[in-house]
Amino acid sequence: MTKLFDLTGKVALVTGANTGLGQGIALALAEAGADIAAAGISPADDTGVKVKELGREFINIDANLGSLEPINDVVETTLKKYGHIDILVNNAGLIRRADAVDFSEKDWDDVMNVNIKGAFFMAQAVGRHMIANGGGKIINIASMLSFQGGIRVPSYTASKSGIAGITRLLANEWASKNININAIAPGYMATDNTAQLRADEARSNEILGRIPAARWGLPSDLGGAAVFLASSASDYVNGAIIPVDGGWLAR
Repeated sequence: MTKLFDLTGKVALVTGANTGLGQGIALALAEAGADIAAAGISPADDTGVKVKELGREFINIDANLGSLEPINDVVETTLKKYGHIDILVNNAGLIRRADAVDFSEKDWDDVMNVNIKGAFFMAQAVGRHMIANGGGKIINIASMLSFQGGIRVPSYTASKSGIAGITRLLANEWASKNININAIAPGYMATDNTAQLRADEARSNEILGRIPAARWGLPSDLGGAAVFLASSASDYVNGAIIPVDGGWLAR
């Protein structure tokens, strides 16, 4: 059974792997045997140290994924280093908070450019390589707001609803090409993106009161789902969105 989850010899490209969920996923994949390429606007030096401590190789690629311009370079740099890409984790993301009546075009565009436009075109670029190379695994990072509306996060909600859609679309197009495209939908996680919520005692208590697990999630909580979706254990899983939410959606 352990061989099903073994990622030895695999290469994972993880966007936004410097902290939080991306770092947690990168470390889980490395622990399962994968070498890591990290791409993002902030250096993933801490992640790199931890990956190397696990005995895996690591490369950091500086890329502002709010633009499509660096995507081909990210893919080519990863291929130059490792020769192949077996796993893509589209984790890089932004969130901006404001009431819908006050939400600015800039906050809309900034979030959409990274969260949905960047994720799709990164999948496209890596997908071309995977099709030519005989297959691969793509993991998109969705959200509870792929299922629900939320409040005060219009562009984030739109982008994460979009992630659910393109996950299904790519699965429809590429499943026959031996590429599995699935998504993880994290619940309320203790990351930089939720710092404002956790600092608001009333709002934090309101959220915790609805989570059956009665705690905020941790980046490490995504590790099992990520390894499953990246490994041969999920070879017949396609177009799925797996909640890792402490029971939030079941409430």
